[in-house]
Amino acid sequence: MNENEISHKIIGIAIELHKKLGPGLLESAYENALAYDLRESGLEVKQQVSMPFEYKEIKLDVGYRLDLLVENKVIIEIKSVETLAPVHYSQLLTYLKLADKRLGLLINFNTKYLKDGIHRIVNKL
Repeated sequence: MNENEISHKIIGIAIELHKKLGPGLLESAYENALAYDLRESGLEVKQQVSMPFEYKEIKLDVGYRLDLLVENKVIIEIKSVETLAPVHYSQLLTYLKLADKRLGLLINFNTKYLKDGIHRIVNKL
C-alpha cells in the first residue's frame, strides 16, 4: 500500500472511532483506541516511537516521539485541543522531515465532526 491508500484507511477508521467516542477525551485515550482499531484492520502500527536527533555534533537517542507510525510510512500526530495552532502543523512537518517520511496526518479529536479535525501534511509527496 502507498501512503495515500494507507491514509484513506486511517481516516475511515478514525472517523468511525470518533463517532463511537465523541470529543472531550485525553489524547492518550484516542491514541490507544486508534492504534487498536488500526491493528485490528491489519495495519502495522507503532506507538510513541522514539526517534533519534542529530544536529552538527549533537546526537541524541531520543529527540522526539511520534504518536503513531503506520506501515512505517504515515505519521499520525494526535491532538485533543480546542483549536489547532500553526505550530501543530509545523511540528508534524518537522517530524516528517527528520524521519524522512512523506505523509502525516494531524488529527484533532476535539471537534464535533472529525472531518473538520483531519489535516494531511506532506513532505515531498
